[in-house]
Amino acid sequence: MPFLSPRLWVVAGTLGNPGDFSPRARDVLQAADLILAEDTRRAGLFFQRHGVVPQGTMRSFFEHNEQERIPAVLGVLQQGRNVALISDAGTPLIGDPGYRLVRACRAAGFCVSPVPGPCAPVAALCVSGLPPAPFTFLGFLPRQSGDQQRLFRTWASMATTLVFFERNSRLRATLANALDCLGPRDLCLARELTKEHEQIILGTLEAHHDLEWDPRGEMTVLVGPPHAPSKTPDAEVEQLLSAALRTGPPKQVASQVAAQTHGWSAKELYARLMALSKAAPPSRQA
Repeated sequence: MPFLSPRLWVVAGTLGNPGDFSPRARDVLQAADLILAEDTRRAGLFFQRHGVVPQGTMRSFFEHNEQERIPAVLGVLQQGRNVALISDAGTPLIGDPGYRLVRACRAAGFCVSPVPGPCAPVAALCVSGLPPAPFTFLGFLPRQSGDQQRLFRTWASMATTLVFFERNSRLRATLANALDCLGPRDLCLARELTKEHEQIILGTLEAHHDLEWDPRGEMTVLVGPPHAPSKTPDAEVEQLLSAALRTGPPKQVASQVAAQTHGWSAKELYARLMALSKAAPPSRQA
């Protein structure tokens, strides 16, 4: 395929199902002058399985060599050639290296274009039944328990679905930390996405000990937002309104009571207040 200008292509692969590999991704990889792969051996096997015949060279590109690779990649682009970045699975940068490279290319004035495709956090979110917006992707969690707890506490008060990756062998300890810091929440565990043995496991943080999964590999974990507080009962609302009935203008009273209750709007409370004031017995004249 002809390229209009030298650029970095961020190319999504697959999560496991070969049917998800796009024709456009194949064309870009075959025409690129340089392919950056997280694991060149795995990339070579991937190309064989999907019929990709790259014309350019391939170089390793992972977390610990990203910074040192950047000058050479910029040199390739300066020569008017094209570079493609891939990861072991799914979309690059989502839990994988590449962020610094993209920034460096942008700063040097080169184009960066996506070739979109499968993405594990988004795929899991779509089938989890948890609120999809807003969601926060945390990547791979810290290994140390204290670091995990500090991270969870940062998001504890936010009404967002949390999405992260974790090794299955560490998952029980991580979920225990999440429960301690976040409290009761809905939970979804996704493994082997798009593959023959795909699993979507639903439950709750407080009952995560009852869930079973294969201890091998990695899991995409989704933790729902805090449960919405239940609506304040009618009797309690009536009591609050009755006590505040003569303390100020009706709209002000309704707003004050709304701030003290859950699930009631000031408009609803104003209507209740008007009904109460009509039903109240007339005050005695001196």
